[in-house]
Amino acid sequence: MPLDALCLSGVVHELSTALTGSKIDKIYQPSRYEMIFALRGAGKNVRLLLSANPTHPRLHLTELSRENPDVPPMFCMLLRKHLTGARLLEMRQVPLERVVELRLEALSELGDRVERRLVLEAIGRRANLLLLDEDGRILDCIRRVDADLTQERVLLPGMLYRLPPVQDKQDPAALDREALETLLAQAPEEAQADKWLLDVFRGLSPLVCRELALRAGGATDVRLCQMPNRSRLLDELEGLLEQVRAHQYTPVVLCQKGKPFDFTFFPAAQYGEDCKIFPTFSQLLDGFYESREAQERVKQRGQDLIRAVTNARDRTARKIGLQEQELAATRNRDRLRELGDIITASLHQLERGMACLRTADFYDPEGKEVEIKLDPLLTPQQNAAKYYKDYNKAKTAEKMLHIQLEKGRRELDYLNSVLETLSLAEGERDLQEIRQELTDTGYLRRASKARGREKRAAGRPMEFRSSAGLRISVGKNNTQNDLLTTKLAFKSDIWFHTQKIHGSHVILWTEGGQPDLQSLNEAASLAAWFSQGRDSDRVPVDYTPVKYVKKPAGARPGMVIYTTYETAWVKPDGELAKRLRVK
Repeated sequence: MPLDALCLSGVVHELSTALTGSKIDKIYQPSRYEMIFALRGAGKNVRLLLSANPTHPRLHLTELSRENPDVPPMFCMLLRKHLTGARLLEMRQVPLERVVELRLEALSELGDRVERRLVLEAIGRRANLLLLDEDGRILDCIRRVDADLTQERVLLPGMLYRLPPVQDKQDPAALDREALETLLAQAPEEAQADKWLLDVFRGLSPLVCRELALRAGGATDVRLCQMPNRSRLLDELEGLLEQVRAHQYTPVVLCQKGKPFDFTFFPAAQYGEDCKIFPTFSQLLDGFYESREAQERVKQRGQDLIRAVTNARDRTARKIGLQEQELAATRNRDRLRELGDIITASLHQLERGMACLRTADFYDPEGKEVEIKLDPLLTPQQNAAKYYKDYNKAKTAEKMLHIQLEKGRRELDYLNSVLETLSLAEGERDLQEIRQELTDTGYLRRASKARGREKRAAGRPMEFRSSAGLRISVGKNNTQNDLLTTKLAFKSDIWFHTQKIHGSHVILWTEGGQPDLQSLNEAASLAAWFSQGRDSDRVPVDYTPVKYVKKPAGARPGMVIYTTYETAWVKPDGELAKRLRVK
């Protein structure tokens, strides 16, 4: 969901309390619409994320690591020039609007103290991040809007900044009780309570309006005419606004069947008790958007890889389907030989030019008559030989089809494993490693001879530390899986992999000792989480010392065989993965 105005007020209050007076040490721009500010103050260092992403604009403290581009974008360079070393004087929200302004004290090129303002407009598709000078003129913005796009509000360097146009709705915080009752009295009798709130007042999200309707009328879709006491709707509205004015917020993630799908600043009764409370909005937002943004980054940066692998997988699956049909046809080949025998035994009945032979089928227990098609252009002996030839061709085809099907299924299995590893990519380096793997295996073309001489990307497996202090490594792609299992791990280390489903190779480094049971369970849980079975309740994970894991000659990257192993049924645990991850 977009960050609504009331929830945003809780985020701003939390950040303003924690960050006012902090200094900006470093500035990064990991993606097109995201800025990271490393702040120092109150004896600790934190990182503030300002995102103007059209699908989920927001701001909060973040602990997630993001890969930065080798060359900083121009907007990042501009912010470094003006804001490095700047002190945050104030952070405020435009009342009941999704606009946040950061007032900063910086030094000019001449060493004079000047004021700069950084404005985040967290307004859906029109989200933007702008840097203003002391006169309110735009120095630059992360998304420029010229007159060709809109005549409503042009956002270009050198122009005076104007706030986004206000919705043609009432400000509920600015109205007294009498004014609110007048508006309610003018409402249509059949109006749905939550729709009326949403249409009349600004700053209220659909979720908030449904909750107010539920509290006042007992149902989220209750109509005004069905409410015995309409004034309760205004009581609930005023109570919620008073809660916001008093900064009484409860960061809550709303879940359905255990999966988060929305968030707000109060426990929402409309979704029952299936919710999770967080200590801060920053922790809530950081966790809520972590997997969504990771998947989005992969789709954006690795779209060519996803398309190439998906096309190859679909093509291979179609080929397997056709071969299976051909194989099914060869299973009836013995009948071809029988028909050849019947023709041979009936040569005395045949003449050249006959198109059909009707005779007794001596292979049938009841001796029923059979009709055999003949080629009129062939002699009777040639017709019999043709059936024998077709029989031998089907017999040979069965052998070849079994070989081709086995090869095709291995290829399909490999391509599915690549699609799974794409979901684990955390940055451009990981995607480049997968791109190199697909080039080496022939699924992608090399751009040029010069490009082939470029230095190969070398990503690093994910690193974890068990509760007992043992190191656990998790491969993010097939190249890393091969490296971990066949090159880096010692024979005494423990190898983990989900049984019969795609997933990462996981190595528990035993350091020559005997691993404890908890470390074994945690490594198995990581193997289950970083696999196709992460949404299951229980996943079988095979584990064995590395000495029992072998890579067949000529096998695709990431493919291994093992015979001696044990199996543990574990629950995939994303929270455990976050807790054990070495940053």
